[in-house]
Amino acid sequence: MLDTSVSFQKYVEDCEVCCNPIELSVAYENTVLTQFSADSIEQ
Repeated sequence: MLDTSVSFQKYVEDCEVCCNPIELSVAYENTVLTQFSADSIEQ
């Protein structure tokens, strides 16, 4: 769950399929999603 009241968020989640970590970055402007990226953090 993402909080649209926070303009920029970056966090790490584990992939539900392979359990490897993924770094997620999201940005909002007036609660509208303006940026999204999901990058693998290979171990």
